[in-house]
Amino acid sequence: MTKNTPGLIVLLGSGETMPTSGKTHEYVAQHLPPHGRVTILETPSGFEPNSDLVTGKIKTFLEKRLQNYELDVQLLPARKKGTELSPDNPEIVAPMFEADEILLGPGSPTYCARQLQDSLALHILRARHRLGATLFLSSSAVLAFSAQTMPVYEIYKVGEDLHWKPGLDFMGDYGLRLVVIPHWNNTDGGNELDTSHCYVGTERFTRLRQMLDPNFTIVGIDEHTSLIVDFEEECCRVMGKGSVTLANQTEERIFNSDETFPITELGAWYLPEAGDGIPADVWEKAVRLQQQKEAAAQENGQSKAPSEKAKQLLAQRTEAREAKDWAKADSLRDELEALGWQVLDTPEGPVLEPIKQS
Repeated sequence: MTKNTPGLIVLLGSGETMPTSGKTHEYVAQHLPPHGRVTILETPSGFEPNSDLVTGKIKTFLEKRLQNYELDVQLLPARKKGTELSPDNPEIVAPMFEADEILLGPGSPTYCARQLQDSLALHILRARHRLGATLFLSSSAVLAFSAQTMPVYEIYKVGEDLHWKPGLDFMGDYGLRLVVIPHWNNTDGGNELDTSHCYVGTERFTRLRQMLDPNFTIVGIDEHTSLIVDFEEECCRVMGKGSVTLANQTEERIFNSDETFPITELGAWYLPEAGDGIPADVWEKAVRLQQQKEAAAQENGQSKAPSEKAKQLLAQRTEAREAKDWAKADSLRDELEALGWQVLDTPEGPVLEPIKQS
């Protein structure tokens, strides 16, 4: 029976193709099945004539940075509703049903939210995530998937009055009322202009915050920093150069890189019932294809991802090697092999790969 455990949610403040994000991408890759499939949606930048080049840079980066994982990285041109390349076009979005990771990055948050709202692409994305696929959001996509999205370009570039627009409220499926702000510590304006809080500055963001429902939790993510939400482990992990700020009406808490904290810090949360809120035909197809993937993996002697025990043994082996305790390292390697995993020592660090059954 298919396990209904949601995948990771990765929220990156900026820099999806910068070396500083490599550790986050590596962490995600270690949670993907062997030769996993990564689908990059062009939707956030779909209004741009060169949206394929924008997302193509991400594809090139992942293929080079994660080459040892032999991932299948593909672009999905779900650009605009009412066109041939629509997020409602079944032929365009069908590959999402096979995705082990779905990534959305730079562009316009309001455009992204408008194009994906109630779309077939969003329904499939929600189904795949509930069945274990990782959702990786960066920059504008982080804003778009919030409960309310901040119209950055409209305020910062066009000069519209301060306001919020409805977001996709993805975390609402899990009972969390979050407004997530990337580029939290941006300093592009130098000494002349405050561009923190995703370019709007402290003064304007303070007024924007006063417009929000007080029950929302604000999550500010520094640039080159990621917040990884792990429902299976019931914790959040901060990775990268900066920190993550959680703010509500009464307090503000800061979590630095490499710190972890329980998901309850984001609010009271729960796991939704199976396909709750997802069209029945989409959910049923997603479950059927997931069962087929699991059956094929089992037949090939592969598991979806290393178990917690295997990951712990790998960490202990790494410590033993650093301490030059080769005998212990060899013993731990043998334990991993008994669990069905071989260790590949790569320039980026040790990687677990399932031992193929002959």
